[in-house]
Amino acid sequence: MKLPTLEELLKKGVHFGHKTSKRYPKANYYIHTQRSGVHIIDLQKTQTALEEAIAFVEKTVKAGGVILFIGSKKQAKTIVKEAAESCGMPYIIGRWLGGTFTNFENIVKLTRKLEKLEREEEDGTWEMYTKKEQVKFKKELNKLTENVGGIKSMKNLPKAVFVVDLKKEGTAVSEANKMGIPVIAMADTNVNPELAAYPIPANDDAIKSIEVITDIIADAIKGSRI
Repeated sequence: MKLPTLEELLKKGVHFGHKTSKRYPKANYYIHTQRSGVHIIDLQKTQTALEEAIAFVEKTVKAGGVILFIGSKKQAKTIVKEAAESCGMPYIIGRWLGGTFTNFENIVKLTRKLEKLEREEEDGTWEMYTKKEQVKFKKELNKLTENVGGIKSMKNLPKAVFVVDLKKEGTAVSEANKMGIPVIAMADTNVNPELAAYPIPANDDAIKSIEVITDIIADAIKGSRI
């Protein structure tokens, strides 16, 4: 697939890192220079990292593997959800439930409960209950949808995860590493890139930057099925 040019990445603000005072030492390799107290990411290294991530994504998907998209920060939620849905992959954009990977059988139970509630609401089963009970069911349905709605079709651990912010999603990344699930992630200058198997040096705060990197991963998935 065609990678964005350096100019296209510049226009999306992918090169803007964090303030120099927030630099994570192991991010030095990706830093090109600094400007007005802000680190500037080397976009040639971003392109190289994207090539490596795409090759891994294509190999994983062609082998039938599932890639879970994770992005709970405000500016990433809609982008991550739409990208994941566009390529038919699961996603988590709400609060990470501790044990999602390390105690996965409990998560599967929650998704089954969600599916049961959805089915009963749709087939009219709820009408057999009082209004008060129906309100209780609806609240439970909404909470489960928020927590596990994006992964209700995921009945096994994913073969990889794509993460927008390594720092924000620290618990998810830790669980993935513990379970041997490769992490593909946007890596800004304030995080340890070694937490990801496939770190992509990029601004993880700007909407346009999040969008271009996330969409590239989604496009790689779609292209692997052609």
